[in-house]
Amino acid sequence: MTGKVLITGAAGFIGFHLARRLLAEGWQVTGFDGLTDYYDPALKRARLEILTSRPAFAFEQGMLEDPGRLTALVAGLRPDVILHLAAQAGVRQSIDAPRSYVQSNLIGTHELLEAARAHPPRHLLIASTSSAYGANTKMPYAEIDRATHPMSFYAATKIATEAMAHSYAHLFGLPTTMFRFFTVYGPWGRPDMALFKFTRAILNDEPIDLYNHGDMQRDFTYIDDLIEGIIRLITAIPGTRPVGPQDSLSPVAPFRVVNIGNGAPEHLTDFITAIETATGRTARRNLLPMQPGDVPATWADATLLHALTGPLPRTDLHEGVARFVDWYRGWNAR
Repeated sequence: MTGKVLITGAAGFIGFHLARRLLAEGWQVTGFDGLTDYYDPALKRARLEILTSRPAFAFEQGMLEDPGRLTALVAGLRPDVILHLAAQAGVRQSIDAPRSYVQSNLIGTHELLEAARAHPPRHLLIASTSSAYGANTKMPYAEIDRATHPMSFYAATKIATEAMAHSYAHLFGLPTTMFRFFTVYGPWGRPDMALFKFTRAILNDEPIDLYNHGDMQRDFTYIDDLIEGIIRLITAIPGTRPVGPQDSLSPVAPFRVVNIGNGAPEHLTDFITAIETATGRTARRNLLPMQPGDVPATWADATLLHALTGPLPRTDLHEGVARFVDWYRGWNAR
């Protein structure tokens, strides 16, 4: 399948990789991004420079929450697929600056839903987060499990986004898939992410902060594996029949939630060992108590994902971290 696709957050980590992959597959891609200063906009502009070198890519800068902006863009573009990745990210930032999460994640997503309502795509796909599972201690996390006790305001806005999207899917027949991403890493990642921060600190012989005294587990998902899952899900348009007992397909709407993760947690210490191996340096570890809003472990049940897409590639943690470190060294030597 190819056609016209709109990607919000196209200058972001995941949006950039997704746009590049779709361009390689023959899609006409329009990117939308606010280029905010949540982290260094130079990194976003460098990603955009790569994308804009392709003739099938067009870009429009703007804020999601600007009234009518997305509706006008979608009206002119009439995309076959909309991939809504733009959001204010970060668990800890949401504690200090919650208003920006309301503006981007709630009001901005409402603007996107209104645009899709006015000019429906064949498939609307929206990014959510594994943080939606919150205080749920049953693992692995399955899409049919309750997600009603968020541990951060960021997670709360993403749960609200899922609920908003479900209502539009029901009321207006919009085929919608929500992705719950697990810990994504790889080249061109955000500077506020653990791999970026740890690599920078280790190379500079600075200590790294390990919360919960380092006793953490994450379902680390390499960026290329994640993108492969998204690409395959584009054609897995929600219908009326579930694919199995673990399908999260709504009984009243063409809507489902899908985890995208490896389905296997890795201990944080193994992650750090992989960085040490790739950098040739030893980390200085600063052990700290658990942070507010954080959880000790995440682990995706990938049964539904595999039922919809077939088995996905699974990049080895050491290989994926080494690729990031190679990119990081090149980025800082530019």
